[in-house]
Amino acid sequence: MTTAAAYAAPAPKAPLERTTIERREVGEFDVLIDIKFAGICHSDIHQAQEGWGEAIFPMVPGHEIAGVVSEVGPGVTKFAVGDRVGVGCMVDSCRECENCKAGREQYCVQGNVPTYNGIGKDGEPTYGGYAQNVVVDENFVVRIPDGLSLDVAAPLLCAGITLYSPLRRFGAGPGKKVAIVGLGGLGHMGVKIAHALGAEVTVLSQSLRKQEDGLRLGADHYYATSDPKTFEELAGTFDLIVSTVSAPLDFNAYLSLLKTEGTLANVGAPEEPVSLNLFSVIGGGKTLAGSMIGGIAETQEMLDFCAEHGLGAEIELIRGDQINEAYERVQASDVRYRFVIDTATI
Repeated sequence: MTTAAAYAAPAPKAPLERTTIERREVGEFDVLIDIKFAGICHSDIHQAQEGWGEAIFPMVPGHEIAGVVSEVGPGVTKFAVGDRVGVGCMVDSCRECENCKAGREQYCVQGNVPTYNGIGKDGEPTYGGYAQNVVVDENFVVRIPDGLSLDVAAPLLCAGITLYSPLRRFGAGPGKKVAIVGLGGLGHMGVKIAHALGAEVTVLSQSLRKQEDGLRLGADHYYATSDPKTFEELAGTFDLIVSTVSAPLDFNAYLSLLKTEGTLANVGAPEEPVSLNLFSVIGGGKTLAGSMIGGIAETQEMLDFCAEHGLGAEIELIRGDQINEAYERVQASDVRYRFVIDTATI
């Protein structure tokens, strides 16, 4: 076994504490990664607080992992010691179902193995990236291009792919009007990626507090959703809206902003159900869609795209002993735009 210093939540809603965890031995197709940086995603907080249901404790969160390969198993062909790599939200899948074979491992019929708060094929709980190392099968590791520094690349492993996938799937590009709901850890990457894809980008945020940032990141327009006039003025405007917020929205109001046959893609995951008047979808032939991260090949494609266009996350680097404070600030929307842990401080 390999040991690693880590920060773990010992119980639901409990503050995270420094601890030592065990990683499995490096197997034939495994790589051992010295984690350099780990992003803090809002979903880490949802799971550590059991907001999405019963979870596994102690929990080491973290699925935005960037680091360097320090050891490889004898059967590994994709990576070598010294390679710059990343690990996202999953570390395994059945690999045999229709979705896995199509490169959509995130939708594995048997369920993918999440990077943390999951059970691996060995029957042991998985521990995430708030740690100094991790052992992962080479098929669930991606290469971080040299053009991206590891600290700003880490959040791309969740926030980046979570936005890239629906933007590509629903045709964001030249001649398309795209709105991003929420300018947070997810939303700010949505603005950058949609702009780089050539779309006309609008931010829909509760207030105009971050307007200057939104325009700097690549938005063409910025509106406050707290102003009822916004929904009157923008009715029937957008080809695609991507909602990144984890609070329940008035979906009927947002659907009214779509053009005929437009799409509202939801990547935010509220803890409670939302209500929907189906006439909001039927009238106008609109689509309400969901999207969850991306497959491994698409994640690599996203990283290459971000490197080509010089896109990294806007980050605030923190020490391990600042994680609990960072959780409080994420919940208060007081981060621009992603906390990243310098794992050397764990």
